[in-house]
Amino acid sequence: MKNIITNTRKGFLMVTLFATLLSFAKEATFYTVDVEAKKTTLTLDNAKEGSLLSLKNAAGKVICSETIKTTGKYTREFDLSFLSNGKYMFELEKDLEIKEIPFTVQSGVAAFNKYEEKTVYKPFIRVADDMLFISKLAIDGEPLDIEIVYTPRNGFNSHVVVSEKITDTEKIERAYKLSGINEGTYKVVLYTAHRKFEKEI
Repeated sequence: MKNIITNTRKGFLMVTLFATLLSFAKEATFYTVDVEAKKTTLTLDNAKEGSLLSLKNAAGKVICSETIKTTGKYTREFDLSFLSNGKYMFELEKDLEIKEIPFTVQSGVAAFNKYEEKTVYKPFIRVADDMLFISKLAIDGEPLDIEIVYTPRNGFNSHVVVSEKITDTEKIERAYKLSGINEGTYKVVLYTAHRKFEKEI
Protein backbone atom coordinates (compact mmCIF):
# COMPACT_ATOMS: atom_id res chain seq x y z
CA MET A 1 0.00 0.00 0.00
CA LYS A 2 1.34 3.41 -0.96
CA ASN A 3 1.67 6.53 1.13
CA ILE A 4 2.17 4.88 4.50
CA ILE A 5 2.70 7.61 7.06
CA THR A 6 4.55 6.72 10.25
CA ASN A 7 5.28 8.56 13.47
CA THR A 8 2.57 11.11 12.71
CA ARG A 9 2.05 14.02 15.06
CA LYS A 10 -1.35 15.03 13.77
CA GLY A 11 -3.01 14.56 17.11
CA PHE A 12 -5.28 11.69 16.17
CA LEU A 13 -5.43 10.75 19.83
CA MET A 14 -5.67 13.66 22.21
CA VAL A 15 -2.84 14.19 24.66
CA THR A 16 -5.34 14.31 27.47
CA LEU A 17 -6.35 10.71 26.76
CA PHE A 18 -2.77 9.53 27.17
CA ALA A 19 -2.40 11.58 30.33
CA THR A 20 -5.50 9.93 31.75
CA LEU A 21 -4.28 6.44 30.92
CA LEU A 22 -0.85 7.17 32.37
CA SER A 23 -2.50 8.22 35.61
CA PHE A 24 -4.28 4.84 35.68
CA ALA A 25 -0.90 3.12 35.47
CA LYS A 26 0.23 4.88 38.64
CA GLU A 27 -2.97 4.58 40.67
CA ALA A 28 -3.30 2.49 43.81
CA THR A 29 -4.85 -0.96 43.81
CA PHE A 30 -8.36 -0.68 42.45
CA TYR A 31 -9.83 -3.70 44.22
CA THR A 32 -9.91 -5.68 47.45
CA VAL A 33 -10.35 -9.41 47.97
CA ASP A 34 -11.64 -11.23 51.03
CA VAL A 35 -11.02 -14.98 51.07
CA GLU A 36 -12.89 -16.91 53.74
CA ALA A 37 -12.59 -20.69 53.44
CA LYS A 38 -13.86 -21.46 49.93
CA LYS A 39 -15.75 -18.18 49.53
CA THR A 40 -14.03 -15.31 47.70
CA THR A 41 -15.48 -11.78 47.73
CA LEU A 42 -14.17 -9.37 45.09
CA THR A 43 -14.81 -5.64 45.55
CA LEU A 44 -14.05 -3.09 42.82
CA ASP A 45 -13.66 0.40 44.24
CA ASN A 46 -14.48 2.36 41.07
CA ALA A 47 -16.46 0.13 38.75
CA LYS A 48 -17.94 1.53 35.56
CA GLU A 49 -21.27 0.50 34.08
CA GLY A 50 -20.76 -1.52 30.91
CA SER A 51 -17.38 -2.96 31.94
CA LEU A 52 -16.89 -6.69 31.45
CA LEU A 53 -15.73 -8.85 34.37
CA SER A 54 -14.49 -12.32 33.41
CA LEU A 55 -12.99 -15.33 35.16
CA LYS A 56 -10.38 -17.06 32.98
CA ASN A 57 -8.08 -20.06 33.27
CA ALA A 58 -4.34 -20.07 32.52
CA ALA A 59 -5.02 -20.69 28.82
CA GLY A 60 -7.22 -17.59 28.59
CA LYS A 61 -10.48 -19.54 28.28
CA VAL A 62 -13.48 -17.74 29.78
CA ILE A 63 -15.08 -19.75 32.59
CA CYS A 64 -17.76 -17.16 33.34
CA SER A 65 -18.34 -13.46 32.72
CA GLU A 66 -20.81 -10.68 33.35
CA THR A 67 -21.39 -7.08 32.31
CA ILE A 68 -21.29 -4.71 35.27
CA LYS A 69 -24.54 -2.77 35.56
CA THR A 70 -23.51 -0.14 38.08
CA THR A 71 -21.00 2.67 38.47
CA GLY A 72 -19.09 3.06 41.73
CA LYS A 73 -18.44 0.35 44.30
CA TYR A 74 -19.14 -3.18 43.05
CA THR A 75 -19.03 -6.36 45.13
CA ARG A 76 -19.45 -9.94 43.95
CA GLU A 77 -19.11 -13.19 45.88
CA PHE A 78 -17.59 -16.22 44.14
CA ASP A 79 -17.43 -19.88 45.08
CA LEU A 80 -14.17 -21.02 43.48
CA SER A 81 -14.11 -24.43 45.14
CA PHE A 82 -15.09 -26.15 41.87
CA LEU A 83 -11.87 -25.03 40.16
CA SER A 84 -9.00 -27.47 39.75
CA ASN A 85 -5.64 -26.61 41.28
CA GLY A 86 -3.83 -24.12 39.05
CA LYS A 87 -3.55 -20.52 37.89
CA TYR A 88 -6.51 -18.28 37.05
CA MET A 89 -7.36 -14.61 36.82
CA PHE A 90 -10.19 -12.14 37.02
CA GLU A 91 -10.15 -9.74 34.09
CA LEU A 92 -11.83 -6.33 34.08
CA GLU A 93 -12.22 -4.80 30.62
CA LYS A 94 -13.30 -1.19 30.18
CA ASP A 95 -12.68 1.56 27.64
CA LEU A 96 -9.04 1.30 26.49
CA GLU A 97 -7.68 -0.88 29.27
CA ILE A 98 -7.84 -4.43 30.59
CA LYS A 99 -6.91 -5.07 34.22
CA GLU A 100 -5.72 -8.55 35.17
CA ILE A 101 -6.07 -9.92 38.73
CA PRO A 102 -4.20 -13.25 38.81
CA PHE A 103 -4.59 -15.86 41.53
CA THR A 104 -3.92 -19.51 42.20
CA VAL A 105 -6.28 -22.18 43.51
CA GLN A 106 -5.14 -24.95 45.83
CA SER A 107 -7.69 -27.40 47.27
CA GLY A 108 -10.53 -25.02 46.41
CA VAL A 109 -8.98 -22.00 48.15
CA ALA A 110 -7.85 -18.93 46.16
CA ALA A 111 -4.62 -17.04 46.91
CA PHE A 112 -3.98 -13.59 45.41
CA ASN A 113 -0.68 -11.77 44.88
CA LYS A 114 -1.12 -8.04 44.25
CA TYR A 115 2.42 -7.77 42.85
CA GLU A 116 1.30 -9.82 39.86
CA GLU A 117 -1.48 -7.41 38.86
CA LYS A 118 -1.18 -6.08 35.32
CA THR A 119 -2.85 -3.48 33.12
CA VAL A 120 -2.99 -4.07 29.36
CA TYR A 121 -3.74 -0.99 27.26
CA LYS A 122 -5.85 -1.78 24.22
CA PRO A 123 -5.02 -0.30 20.81
CA PHE A 124 -7.14 2.66 19.71
CA ILE A 125 -8.30 2.57 16.07
CA ARG A 126 -9.86 5.53 14.28
CA VAL A 127 -10.78 6.13 10.64
CA ALA A 128 -11.22 9.58 9.09
CA ASP A 129 -12.04 9.64 5.38
CA ASP A 130 -9.31 7.50 3.77
CA MET A 131 -6.91 7.68 6.73
CA LEU A 132 -6.46 4.99 9.37
CA PHE A 133 -4.98 5.96 12.75
CA ILE A 134 -3.68 3.44 15.30
CA SER A 135 -2.32 4.32 18.73
CA LYS A 136 -1.45 2.43 21.90
CA LEU A 137 0.28 2.86 25.23
CA ALA A 138 2.96 0.22 25.82
CA ILE A 139 4.26 1.12 29.26
CA ASP A 140 5.61 -2.38 29.86
CA GLY A 141 7.29 -2.39 26.45
CA GLU A 142 5.02 -5.00 24.91
CA PRO A 143 5.27 -4.99 21.08
CA LEU A 144 2.36 -4.34 18.72
CA ASP A 145 1.97 -6.39 15.54
CA ILE A 146 -0.09 -4.67 12.85
CA GLU A 147 -1.59 -6.45 9.87
CA ILE A 148 -3.90 -4.77 7.37
CA VAL A 149 -5.69 -6.88 4.75
CA TYR A 150 -7.41 -5.42 1.68
CA THR A 151 -10.26 -7.20 -0.12
CA PRO A 152 -11.60 -5.82 -3.44
CA ARG A 153 -15.34 -5.39 -3.77
CA ASN A 154 -15.61 -8.59 -5.84
CA GLY A 155 -14.46 -10.53 -2.76
CA PHE A 156 -11.48 -12.15 -4.44
CA ASN A 157 -7.70 -11.74 -4.15
CA SER A 158 -7.51 -10.51 -0.56
CA HIS A 159 -3.95 -9.58 0.26
CA VAL A 160 -1.89 -8.15 3.12
CA VAL A 161 -0.94 -4.53 2.43
CA VAL A 162 0.73 -3.81 5.78
CA SER A 163 2.63 -6.13 8.10
CA GLU A 164 4.58 -4.32 10.79
CA LYS A 165 5.94 -5.05 14.27
CA ILE A 166 6.51 -2.07 16.56
CA THR A 167 8.81 -2.43 19.57
CA ASP A 168 10.91 -0.41 22.02
CA THR A 169 8.51 2.48 22.55
CA GLU A 170 6.01 3.38 25.27
CA LYS A 171 3.75 5.42 22.98
CA ILE A 172 2.82 3.90 19.63
CA GLU A 173 1.33 6.07 16.89
CA ARG A 174 0.82 5.11 13.26
CA ALA A 175 -1.21 6.50 10.35
CA TYR A 176 -1.95 4.79 7.04
CA LYS A 177 -3.63 5.98 3.85
CA LEU A 178 -6.34 3.53 2.75
CA SER A 179 -6.01 3.62 -1.03
CA GLY A 180 -9.11 2.38 -2.87
CA ILE A 181 -11.30 2.41 0.24
CA ASN A 182 -14.37 3.01 -1.95
CA GLU A 183 -13.55 -0.01 -4.10
CA GLY A 184 -13.16 -2.64 -1.38
CA THR A 185 -12.83 -3.29 2.34
CA TYR A 186 -10.00 -3.33 4.86
CA LYS A 187 -9.51 -5.54 7.89
CA VAL A 188 -7.17 -4.38 10.66
CA VAL A 189 -5.72 -7.13 12.87
CA LEU A 190 -3.60 -6.16 15.89
CA TYR A 191 -1.70 -8.48 18.23
CA THR A 192 -0.32 -7.39 21.60
CA ALA A 193 0.13 -8.89 25.07
CA HIS A 194 -1.06 -12.31 23.80
CA ARG A 195 -4.32 -10.74 22.62
CA LYS A 196 -5.93 -10.13 19.24
CA PHE A 197 -7.95 -7.05 18.24
CA GLU A 198 -9.80 -6.69 14.92
CA LYS A 199 -11.71 -4.00 13.06
CA GLU A 200 -13.49 -4.13 9.70
CA ILE A 201 -13.47 -0.96 7.60
